Order: sequence, then C-alpha cells, then structure tokens
Amino acid sequence: MPLSPRPLLVAATAAAAALALTSCTSREETPAAPSSGGGPAASAQSVAPSADGCTLEKTGYPKVDLKTAVVGFSQSEKEANPFRIAETQSIKDEAAKLGIASDKLLVTNAQSDLNKQISDIKSMLDRGAQLLVVAPLNSDGLQPALDAAKAKKVPVVTIDRKVTSQPCTDYLTFIGSNFVEQGKRAAQAMVKATGGTGKVAILLGSSGNNVTTDRTQGFKDELAKTTGLSVVAEQTGEFDRSKGQAVMEQLIQSHPDITAVYAENDEMGVGAVNALKTAGKTPGKDVKVVSIDGTRNAVQLIADGSYNAVIESNPRFGPLAFQTLQKFEAGEAIPASIVITDDQYDETNAAQKVGNAY
Repeated sequence: MPLSPRPLLVAATAAAAALALTSCTSREETPAAPSSGGGPAASAQSVAPSADGCTLEKTGYPKVDLKTAVVGFSQSEKEANPFRIAETQSIKDEAAKLGIASDKLLVTNAQSDLNKQISDIKSMLDRGAQLLVVAPLNSDGLQPALDAAKAKKVPVVTIDRKVTSQPCTDYLTFIGSNFVEQGKRAAQAMVKATGGTGKVAILLGSSGNNVTTDRTQGFKDELAKTTGLSVVAEQTGEFDRSKGQAVMEQLIQSHPDITAVYAENDEMGVGAVNALKTAGKTPGKDVKVVSIDGTRNAVQLIADGSYNAVIESNPRFGPLAFQTLQKFEAGEAIPASIVITDDQYDETNAAQKVGNAY
C-alpha cells in the first residue's frame, strides 16, 4: 500500500504527538482530535468474487436504499484511544459523504460492557435501524443482539473483531485485518530489530476476543523460527496504556534481563516505553519495542528513536463498511470475511509516514 509523504502535516502531527507523550501516561488523558487521520481508508485485499457469498436473495431480507435508511453503529469501547476515535469518525465521515442524514445515523458506545452493547444494538433496532455496523467487544456473547437483528431482517456488518457466530446466518460479514499475519509480521520486525537474539516480553491484549488470540499465535509461531529469541514473560495489559505501563513496571522488576517487548497494541507499547524510561532504560536501544496499530504517538516514537516498529491495523472502516452494505443491497454476493491490507512503520519510513498514522 504505497503512501506518499506529507511534510507539512508530518511537522504538525509530530509536534502534537511529542506534546502528548511528555504530558501523559494514561490513554484516558491523551487529547485526540476527532479525526480519522490523514491516511488512506481500509481497503480489501484482492480476492476473486465467490458465488458462495451471502446475498439478499439467500437471506430473504428486504431491499433497503442505503441513502435513505436508518443506519446504526455500535462502538465497543470508550473513545479514549486513537483506534476507537478514528474508527467511529470514519463511520460518521463516510455516512456524511453518502448523504445519510445525521438523524438517520444512530451511534452508540458500549463503554467496554458486553451487556450494554447488546442493549445498545437492541435499542437501535427499536429505533428503526435497517442496517447495522458493529465493532464487537468480544468474539463471544453478542448472540442475543444478533438474534434480535435477524428477527427484524436487519443485516449486520462486523468490523475489527470477529464473532464466533455464523456469517450469512447471524451476521452478514466480518471486515478486518488478518490478525495472525499481523503477529507474524511483528515477529519478523522483532527479529530484524534485535538481530535475532534476546529475551522478549509480550504485553497481551484483552482476553475473550480473536484479536489477542491471533496476534499471540502469529507472533509466537513466527518467533519460534529464530532460536536466539525466547519469550520469557507474557501478561495482559488489556489494550490499555496505563495498564501496559503498570505491567511493564512489574516485568522490569521480575525480569530485569528483558531486551525486547512485543505489545499487541500501540497503547500498551507507549505505556511500556514510559515504564522503561522511568526505570532508566533506553527504549528502542536497550530494549527493542514492536507493536501493532499505527497510532501517531507510536509512529512518532519510531521517528524519535525510542521505538522500533509498528504493524498497522487500519481503523478507517467507514468507506469499506458502507460499500459492502451497498453491494449487498444491490444483490451482489458478500464473502464471509473481507480481509484488509495493513501498512508497516519502522526507522526507514516513520518520519515520512507519520502523517498517515491516526
């Protein structure tokens, strides 16, 4: 996915990122503009069309005109970290671009509470939602909400986290990254950064979703190919900066010989950097740091030399989510999963590409 440098934007965003990092240790405190960022929207990997995909005819759902329909978006977590902010804004931006009236776009936030997300989705259905885009909190547990949508013949597109329910039966399709591949790419970046030797700590994401499971599997499977690197500790930081920092502080005490950190999102990675600096270590040099996401804070840290690599996980799902719904309503076959392409940042391109981060 070639991206072009944007010098003026880079300078401005670099300054903003530096200011945020010097004044914050918790993701809750990080100011973030309501923007989906300057980078490209999520785009699907090239796949051959499949006749086995889900169609309007197969589901028996009524045909809906997207531009006049009531559309609901269920966000899973508090919009306090860059990924969630960019994701929600991308949905809003694309809806506006398509001419969907603001009173016909219903947006809810589950605040990391599964029961609330179920209630949110049912509430939007009661308010007349005819199409739904859902960012699931967990892979399991959303079935009551999906059943409610199915009962009203409302198609559901899930984004960023995959649910264990059945595509084309309980929901239309999943749009998101190949998380196993992200983990593999992170391991490859770690091998490059460390020269293939060292002791690695893993900051795990939250339990109960396929993102954590897949990113862990991909990383460990790929890292096992390099005998000089070993995982000496792994602990959950729940995708949270302050918790990632606290966990890293503990790991520095219990494993002072750690030479590398793999964080399963940038927020935990930035927290780890804060902990390493407080402990008198030099992140990016004494301890290599690799994570997944593509936030401006993390990418700027690479440019500053305090971080080593970031595998992108693009949150700008708006255009692809609405395009998928339009295709479904037009009678086209929709695959069970739509895998997106993700970029990568390291010391060779971070300064030039920071304007594409979110």
